[in-house]
Amino acid sequence: MERFVRQGAVPLHVQVADYVREKIYSREWGQDVPIPSEHELMDMLGLSRGTVQKGIRALVDEGLLTQQRGRGTFVTQPVMARPSGNRLLSFGESMSVQGIRFRTIVCEMRIEKAEGLCATSLGIKPGEPYLYLARIRTVEDVPVMFIESHLNLKAAPGLDQVDFEHESLFAAVERCSGHAIGHSEQRYCACVAGSERARWLKCDDKAPVLNLEQLVTLDNGVPFEWGTVWLPANRCVISTTTERARGVIGE
Repeated sequence: MERFVRQGAVPLHVQVADYVREKIYSREWGQDVPIPSEHELMDMLGLSRGTVQKGIRALVDEGLLTQQRGRGTFVTQPVMARPSGNRLLSFGESMSVQGIRFRTIVCEMRIEKAEGLCATSLGIKPGEPYLYLARIRTVEDVPVMFIESHLNLKAAPGLDQVDFEHESLFAAVERCSGHAIGHSEQRYCACVAGSERARWLKCDDKAPVLNLEQLVTLDNGVPFEWGTVWLPANRCVISTTTERARGVIGE
């Protein structure tokens, strides 16, 4: 039986969270069966129910665990995989390819005046109008991403009249611009959700999220979207397939 002993100033509930997190990261506790119950953890660790509950709640807020009434507590399973490769797909297209049924909800949509980095990124003059578009994608009513787009209205006139809950951004851009989608420059980083995005993603404001910043251009090289996608931890994974080149030095 494993029993916790208070270590320095680390609270016991934090030690419980660390213990469970390590079991998950080491793949000892997988996604197919529930993790041990509160009573089992109390017996395993020799701790009170309140301490165990507080540790588990921290991991639920973190997005690592999900609690299902009447079934138990499970390791959160990613809702979708985001392929990373040479083929440019929007997140909506990527989900459709995987057969994932999703819903798009427009949170905000307004015309703003471009300044600073936004104007530079979209290739327009400071003070010129652009469309700010914020959307949530949900799967079975669970938010899986929050998307903020700054859109070049000169490149695709009429975008401000599109119903983005029923038409995808890429489809609308190609229709309004008369051009095909060209390429995308993407940059990933990890951060915490923060209060505003946590509100849309229905997660703790200190929960880890993957932040994708992207600049997408038309086939004529004109940028039409400078945007950010926020992906909650454990709801989406980035997947890639690569092939090792022949004749690599050291073979």
